[in-house]
Amino acid sequence: MYKHILIATDGSELAAKGVDAGLALAKALRATATLVTASEPWQDVIPGDPSAMALSCELRDEHRKAQAAAAENVLADAQARAAAEGVVLATIYVPERSPSDAILEVAAECGADLIVMASHGRSGLKKLLLGSQAQAVLSGGTLPVLVVR
Repeated sequence: MYKHILIATDGSELAAKGVDAGLALAKALRATATLVTASEPWQDVIPGDPSAMALSCELRDEHRKAQAAAAENVLADAQARAAAEGVVLATIYVPERSPSDAILEVAAECGADLIVMASHGRSGLKKLLLGSQAQAVLSGGTLPVLVVR
């Protein structure tokens, strides 16, 4: 059925359910599995304000380091989960890219034929403010998406 499953995670507790579901499916289907996590692009403190540029550069560098460290933890946790399931897992970290764009790009690059991801199920104002990565992947891609809640 599916030969290459892309599993997307943000490292949250809910996303761990998506990781577990994706790994279980990969194991059951004997499919190749790739896991992706991404970090949002840096937003300047006060865009275009010269007096904030030095602070912005310092904060941006700290943000990048923190995001990379968090991604390493997410990927290590996923590798441990995969090893427990007996699934070989490739991992990819995409820095400073919207998660939905990163998921769709990595899916195309690795030849995935299914995307597995969790959804927080936000609605109303929270959805408007925070967006929905699952919705963006569903509407922006052509691959089947298994959404775990």
